[in-house]
Amino acid sequence: MTTATKARVLDHPSRAEIRLEGVLHALSDAVRLRIVSDMARADGAELSCSFFDLPVTKSTRTHHFRVLRESGVIEQVYRGTAKMNVLRRDDLDALFPGLLDTVLRATEVQDARRDD
Repeated sequence: MTTATKARVLDHPSRAEIRLEGVLHALSDAVRLRIVSDMARADGAELSCSFFDLPVTKSTRTHHFRVLRESGVIEQVYRGTAKMNVLRRDDLDALFPGLLDTVLRATEVQDARRDD
């Protein structure tokens, strides 16, 4: 693998390395929760970082995606020049059954309450 290729590979925790406290921390931020909700609705599709309409600067957006990746919530891969993102639903469901669905449902309830 060349240095240029190696630099384009991002580190992710293995399934065994994913920790509940890291996942909960990642999901505790409104912007990151919005990213995860959008990814859950995409049902396993890879989404580019530019797909997400977020009210933050590019550097802050990068930070949020890094927190999600390093906690094991998402996987990021380069496809050409685009960084693609996918929710690690299978890993999260295997490690913490029902957690992701519960958080996503609670987010929907909260959003509906705010809209009323």
